[in-house]
Amino acid sequence: MKKLVPSPQFPVPKNILVNALVNLGDVVLTTSALALIKKNFPETRITMLVKPVVADAVIDNPVVDDVIVLDYKAKENSFRKMRELVKDIRRRNFDLAISFDRKLRPALITFFARIPRRVCPSKVFDDNKSRVTLLYTDVIEISHDLNKTLQAETYQEIVRKFFKIDGHETPKFPVKNSPVADKLLARLPQKKFKIALCVKGTFPLKTWSKEYFAEVVRELRKKYDAAFFIVGAPNDRDYADEVIAEMGGGVENFCGKTSLTDLAEIFRRTDLFITVDTGATHIAATTGVKMVTVYGCTSPDRWHPINKNAVALTSREPCCPCTKKTCDNPLCLKNVTPAQVLDDASKFLA
Repeated sequence: MKKLVPSPQFPVPKNILVNALVNLGDVVLTTSALALIKKNFPETRITMLVKPVVADAVIDNPVVDDVIVLDYKAKENSFRKMRELVKDIRRRNFDLAISFDRKLRPALITFFARIPRRVCPSKVFDDNKSRVTLLYTDVIEISHDLNKTLQAETYQEIVRKFFKIDGHETPKFPVKNSPVADKLLARLPQKKFKIALCVKGTFPLKTWSKEYFAEVVRELRKKYDAAFFIVGAPNDRDYADEVIAEMGGGVENFCGKTSLTDLAEIFRRTDLFITVDTGATHIAATTGVKMVTVYGCTSPDRWHPINKNAVALTSREPCCPCTKKTCDNPLCLKNVTPAQVLDDASKFLA
């Protein structure tokens, strides 16, 4: 494994391209590694390459200086777009590229853009080897158990090993004024507590049952003077309506009504967030909101919200963590009970 050795011929990089063509939660977590770079090399300029759906998480982020959005659709003329992007990146004169994934597309982009130093991890999402690493000049060996290590620490380990630095940082998120948050929260009834819910994960084995969520809300209504609302992506809206019907109504549906920074501002004004393991969980964690997170097939050892006010609930089934999307008998979700969620929620609201 090659390591960074600053010298007159290769000083500490001042202009870094970071590839993060990953999902929202991962993009948020990678900012902890960028914070570590900025802490040690405050003059270094960091540009992030991201997908359009997550751009709001890094534009005006305190540890990101510029953003390149890769708007790629398979049915479009991708070759022409890639060629234009490579030319743009080449003009920016990056001296280092860091990849937080091992996808082929960003590897080819940085290779053909002739960025002189290109860094990727030996593993990041699984333990499988990849020939994509051959397109990089530096492959950082990740030796720890991925499932027993916070994903943010895996991203930071790439940076620590390459730059030969120490330390730990937390994810960062933009803070912006939000008229949308003002408007949505004004729709809630005047209650002592505002309680947010995220009821749908990105696949079934992350999604706690409608009946369980409904039981939690019904019991909290009996004990506390609280207003409830559901947050999520636009395509979660119909499912959220079904959950609200199960709850007996009286819950606002904010799915698809916010940008990512609007959502963060809503969390800052919320008393409690009850959620499944999803991207919104990691946005919420950056705000410090009190939160209870339900884990199904994924491991809280790896995906626990980085927030001292967060509780993670899991049944730790012998078959977990797993990579299945569906399961005939998902004990990992069934065995995290409404009573457990209510117990932790009550402690936060006491």
